[in-house]
Amino acid sequence: MRQGLAGMLWSKQFFFFDGDNWLDEHNSNPLHKGYQAARNSEWFHMLNEDIISMPDKWEYPWYAAWDLAFHTLPLSIVDPDFAKDQMRLMLKNVYLHPSGQMPAYEWNFSDVNPPVHAFATLFLHRIEQALRGESDLDFLRGTFNKLVLNFTWWVNRKDRNGKNVFEGGSWGSTTSASSTAAHRSPPAGIWNRPTAPPWMAFFSQNMCELAVELAAHDPAYEDMVVKFVEHFYYIAAGMNKPGAGGMWDEEDGFYYDLLCLPDGSSQRLKVRSMVGLLPLCATTVTEKWQRERIPRGS
Repeated sequence: MRQGLAGMLWSKQFFFFDGDNWLDEHNSNPLHKGYQAARNSEWFHMLNEDIISMPDKWEYPWYAAWDLAFHTLPLSIVDPDFAKDQMRLMLKNVYLHPSGQMPAYEWNFSDVNPPVHAFATLFLHRIEQALRGESDLDFLRGTFNKLVLNFTWWVNRKDRNGKNVFEGGSWGSTTSASSTAAHRSPPAGIWNRPTAPPWMAFFSQNMCELAVELAAHDPAYEDMVVKFVEHFYYIAAGMNKPGAGGMWDEEDGFYYDLLCLPDGSSQRLKVRSMVGLLPLCATTVTEKWQRERIPRGS
């Protein structure tokens, strides 16, 4: 463990990226006339100049937002303050897009990865409670409020048909095209996978738990508990839709990919893979004392 933690601490590195200047050099700044759209052209607000935990400061000397969320978990054991600072980083106004999208990684800030920052925030909160016997409500409140913006971006942008199944991006494997949550498939169909919905259900559950923690100190957050409980049920309903329109196969007891065709019909692609087990991640245990604290959310 000491060696592993030493490796995590060694991977800190100063990262500098001036989005406005970089786009100027590539004639891709949308604020200027005659620009040519290129990757990251919509991220002209970016100004990164921070110490960041890198995947590997020799081979991969750039940050990846969802990797960073997982980095904070072991870092919290040896340096909880630095771990919390890293969690705040991707939510700062010079990182977070005005739309609420979180930057993915330097090559393509607009890519999408599993939303795990709420989970990491909750983990850090509980670690601090265990180590220090107290809660950093300013950290919890500030992070939660920014994550609401990020959640809203997901809801508004990643579900083209309003069915709460979500789509697009790399959901757990950054090297495999087959990991994306939805593909254009001939003939002009949509290939929905049981990958994105569980992550979004998990996101909803984590946000609900954070809201419960905050509501204990500020009743104004009770409405947010109800909001995220509702979102969880909407997503679950989208995945578990009865009949051929849902990903869940009652007979087989498994989640399958779903091919949705232009005529409105759909067909399950009965190939079993690890992806079909991902919905198990969207599981949260709600204790009795938590339900009693927020009766409306129960």
